[in-house]
Amino acid sequence: MAEPPDPRSPSTPPPAAPPPSTPPSAGREPGGGSGRPHEPTVALPVIGRRATSVAAPARRRFTHTLTARAVLVTCAVALVSVLVTALVAVPLAARGVERRDQEALAAQARLAADVLRLRPSRQRDAAGDRLIRQLREQQIEVYVVQGGMADHPGLPRQVVNRISAGRDVSGRRLVNGERTLVEGRALPGGEGVVLTQGTPQGPWRQVLRALWLPLLAGLTAGVVAGLLLARRLARPIRHAATAAARLRAGDRAVRVPVEPPDEVADLAHALNGLAAALSTSEGRQREFLLSVSHELRTPLTAIRGWAEALADGVIGADEAPATGRTMLTEAEHLDRLVSDLLALARLEAADFPLEPVPVDLTRLAADAERTWSDRCAAVGVSFRLETPGTAVPAYTDPGRIRQVVDGLLENALRVVPPGAPVVLAVRPAGAGPAAGGLVEVRDGGPGFTDDDLAVAFERGALHQRYRGVRKVGSGLGLALAAGLVRRLGGEIVAGHAAEGGAAFTVRLPADPYLTRTSA
Repeated sequence: MAEPPDPRSPSTPPPAAPPPSTPPSAGREPGGGSGRPHEPTVALPVIGRRATSVAAPARRRFTHTLTARAVLVTCAVALVSVLVTALVAVPLAARGVERRDQEALAAQARLAADVLRLRPSRQRDAAGDRLIRQLREQQIEVYVVQGGMADHPGLPRQVVNRISAGRDVSGRRLVNGERTLVEGRALPGGEGVVLTQGTPQGPWRQVLRALWLPLLAGLTAGVVAGLLLARRLARPIRHAATAAARLRAGDRAVRVPVEPPDEVADLAHALNGLAAALSTSEGRQREFLLSVSHELRTPLTAIRGWAEALADGVIGADEAPATGRTMLTEAEHLDRLVSDLLALARLEAADFPLEPVPVDLTRLAADAERTWSDRCAAVGVSFRLETPGTAVPAYTDPGRIRQVVDGLLENALRVVPPGAPVVLAVRPAGAGPAAGGLVEVRDGGPGFTDDDLAVAFERGALHQRYRGVRKVGSGLGLALAAGLVRRLGGEIVAGHAAEGGAAFTVRLPADPYLTRTSA
């Protein structure tokens, strides 16, 4: 195989060869020294007012604002209130005035009848003329009925006949084509007196004329109330919009003041929770990237160091096989890490390959025992398999669930001290076969705290906590296992094991399930 070209400048002298027992480039950063100018650069986003990646929303017209709409609504409510009040009050007021005028006219009719009844004919004429003049000054027309005829035309015939028959008349009638209040009183001898008064139009005009003032006052109050209400409602919304814009610009320390009413307080709590969640998520993402970069750098540094030693001829022919095996081991570790990253990235994609079929979990656990019992024995750890002795059916992808089991056993074996147990248990999830099956991995290692269990399946969370304290992996294994189990329609939980360490329980369905995707 042709030797790859040396990326260093020909004028640069080769470095001193390290001893074969350690990676030649251990402790150096990839691309360090003279290679730094060749490192790729990443443009950082601009945070703040100068950020132009997202266009600012266009300034809307005033008529489209909450203030304008609140003012319009309150004005409409005031207008409707005034109109409804007028529709109810005007007829009531008019009928009240008519009733009052009717009663007054009835009183005048009784008085006129008494005057005409108590006077003799000669005196009655003089008194009648005087009374008629007084009543006409009050816009009341007087009809005297004698011999079945009214003293002057205009009175309806049915009214004359009723008075002539000795019966009183009260109500509204058409007199000379106009609706008129009529009060008639019968007198002895077929005579009588009838008073008429035009129906008053004044109340309608007065009420309608007076309606403009409350209408104007109502509209003014509506505008003022709408402005105050809109400012009160729009203020927390503006605060929320400002906070959202700052969140978009990258400011995770922004918080919205919580104030009534309850809906606004809920909005503030939601935005504050979002800001806190984004801050936590980005912090964990940074920690995860730092952790992954460290894990990637370790095998790359070893491979590069041994490769430079081989290229410089420092390693002899008798040491070349051991060096090759070391480089192969590091390359395999790097390949596993990259594969885990790719699998984790594709896990929520709709095209993630899954082949679920009916599986006997007891048989799957027995196959895993043949692999892991020897590995555990090699490091002084006891491996124990617990099965019910009968088939435990489940519907899952055997390759993917074996990947989950191997990952959990790998994590357990990494932290379990010699002499402590690692247990792989399989049992039914319920009384019937339709309940599915459980796969459990327990160990006698250091275990987790309750706080650890809450973040056990988050990427890099436990890796960040225990790096330098105990042996840790890439920080991707538990997150990948949780994602695979969810895609397989199951559930995975972490807890405390009776052996003193951690316990991971996977529940798998017995029947076909809907394929889960990112949607």
